[in-house]
Amino acid sequence: MERDIKKIISEMTLEEKAGMCSGEDFWHLKAVERLGIPAVMVSDGPHGLRKQPESADHLGIGESIVAVCFPAACATASSFDTELMNEMGKTLGEECQAEDLSVLLGPAVNIKRSPLCGRNFEYLSEDPYLAGKMAAAYIKGVQSWDVGTSMKHYAANNQEFNRMSCSSNLSERTFREIYLPAFETAVKEAQPKTIMCSYNKINGTYASENRHLLTEILRDEWGFEGYVMTDWGAVADRVKGIVAGLDLEMPGSGGVNDAKIVAAVKDGNLDESLLDKAVENILKVVFSYADNRHPEAVFDRDADHEKAVAIETECAVLLENNGVLPLSGDKKIVYIGEYAEKPRYQGGGSSHINASKVSSALESAKSKGRAVSYVKGFPADKDEENEAELLAAVNAAKEAEAAVIFAGLPDVIESEGYDRKDMKLPACQNKLIEEVLKVQPNTVVVLHNGSPIEAPWADKAAAVLEMYLGGQGVGEAADRLLYGEVNPSGRLAETFPVKLEDNPSYLNFPGDGLNVDYAEGVYVGYRYYDTKKMPVRWAFGHGLSYTTYEYSNLKMPSEILGDEGSVKVSVDVKNTGSLAGKEVVQLYVSDKNGTAGRPVKELKGFSKVALAPGETKTVEFTLTARELSFYHEGLSDWYAPSGTYEVLVGHASDEIALKGELSFQTAKRPPLYVSGSTTLGELMAHPVTAPIVGQMMQSMQEKMGSMMGGGAEENANPLGTDAAMMEAMMKGMPLKSLASFAGAEAAAQIEQMMSALNQALGNV
Repeated sequence: MERDIKKIISEMTLEEKAGMCSGEDFWHLKAVERLGIPAVMVSDGPHGLRKQPESADHLGIGESIVAVCFPAACATASSFDTELMNEMGKTLGEECQAEDLSVLLGPAVNIKRSPLCGRNFEYLSEDPYLAGKMAAAYIKGVQSWDVGTSMKHYAANNQEFNRMSCSSNLSERTFREIYLPAFETAVKEAQPKTIMCSYNKINGTYASENRHLLTEILRDEWGFEGYVMTDWGAVADRVKGIVAGLDLEMPGSGGVNDAKIVAAVKDGNLDESLLDKAVENILKVVFSYADNRHPEAVFDRDADHEKAVAIETECAVLLENNGVLPLSGDKKIVYIGEYAEKPRYQGGGSSHINASKVSSALESAKSKGRAVSYVKGFPADKDEENEAELLAAVNAAKEAEAAVIFAGLPDVIESEGYDRKDMKLPACQNKLIEEVLKVQPNTVVVLHNGSPIEAPWADKAAAVLEMYLGGQGVGEAADRLLYGEVNPSGRLAETFPVKLEDNPSYLNFPGDGLNVDYAEGVYVGYRYYDTKKMPVRWAFGHGLSYTTYEYSNLKMPSEILGDEGSVKVSVDVKNTGSLAGKEVVQLYVSDKNGTAGRPVKELKGFSKVALAPGETKTVEFTLTARELSFYHEGLSDWYAPSGTYEVLVGHASDEIALKGELSFQTAKRPPLYVSGSTTLGELMAHPVTAPIVGQMMQSMQEKMGSMMGGGAEENANPLGTDAAMMEAMMKGMPLKSLASFAGAEAAAQIEQMMSALNQALGNV
């Protein structure tokens, strides 16, 4: 049915409009029955429904309805599979319709700046391109059921320490290149119904009253059409929030902030049209749900559990394998570690799901008649060493044909509300792994964790399988992968450094509680490790398979790419092994023009391809100027210099198979005002001034040589310097210094030249 929302708003009282901009209670928006506005409910997510029937909280403490816990974002991002994310979103959307939920609070797309962030398990990746594409696919899936999503936490919320008040201080370039693109991609490609602003300040201004963030970027630049809501309790100044573009306060303030809005309108301190716009944004989303209900929707927990299992098999990452995997069903195997029996499958906090059932690897193995025994070894919930258990585990491993150790991080280490203190597994687990490795070379380590860990034993383990926090079906998924019923196809969406101190944010995380400086700039994750050529434990994009793949026939465009339009890049991928599998083809771009401050390569395309043994498929990517660009603060726009760009295609950020070159030509001109402080190098780098200055540099080199005396041979090489040194000296020389070498006559010419250059640049 068609709603005349503007007419409805015109019939609302000022108090009703102000009230519409805050929650009725913890989970419901307000109703205005006389105008047909219903009360709708929102619920925590994003990997399951945390709908609370009565008691309400935002920290996962109170009980919620029985629901299906899907793999957390740390796992699903590792699938590198947008179709999988879309299907998971569709399942969650149907569940929401069946449970009368208008908005599912997710996905969470904040960048993994540090491996210590306590909420990393809810976030997708260290890479904004991957995070944006996966988020867009998820949002489209959920919203296909006319249920809204609330992409969060907008923005630069990358730690839990003092997250409600700390200021994230970063440059506009860093903000635009690393911490905003995932939001931007999802808004432009999927239009989430709502955006959740974060608690923190950004360069000193709270996100909830940051007009640059909520209006200028989100709405004016990206075209966001829904409403902006707060994280729970994120309001600082409610009236400033309305002006900035904040629509809905959750959970509400018991009428306190509503009264402030009313008073501000009456006093003339708040334009009522801004309040009307906020109400309009909210009502559009409310009615998009209320007027499009789906009575056919069913929440089939058993069917959705099976989906959760299948999804997790696509997400797990095989990190190491010397041939011990897949295991044989009749082999004598010992499972060690309580996670084999009680898997850790989700993180703590507002996303905690009351799971309908949880499968364990041990239970799954026994149900299939596998020759598996079990020793507890260490507890799942704490770091506690037990000598008797340790000895029993070592003896059992010695007698078995292979040992599988189920290790991971206890709940108490990873949760919303606080950050990790280090990257280590509990000491009792590391000790047991080391002791078992001494007696059993066929030792497999299965990991249950939401973020990277240090793995000092990795080189000695026969295999390492990263399950992440794989949802309630993680045990069944682990069984299928360990025994080869499914071929592992996950790839790391984040880098595992060798040690915590290697992380680029190490010296600046988490700040002093008042401020945190993002001093590493754009060098986050693999952008830093690859540029610095620093060894890592496991690289971004890494993941093994039970089969092998071969890349060939990289086809690059012959035409020159411009500011508008696009070009196609294609590559052939062949399964050269004996098993069916899925390869994740990754495309990176590298600026080869000597542009300062750019990472050595950046992900700009990926595709997951299913291949039968011996099968070859062609994978195609589309590149535009944006994929080549960085954010130029002088232009306040994306910019790529004209020149050559390298396209790299392969299996991981550190495993590139093929390379090709792409030519690019831009009409954009970086701003430049020529003064005495402008160097010749700056002028040589600018397309407008370079031709003029090139001629001048040659003339000046000759002039300098003549002034320094000597014959023709010495003049060509004054002071015994070579040509390269002379060129470097000239490039670094400011115009004001040229007169010292070129004389009074040349000084006057330089003044004239500066005027002419500024005129050519349009600065007059």
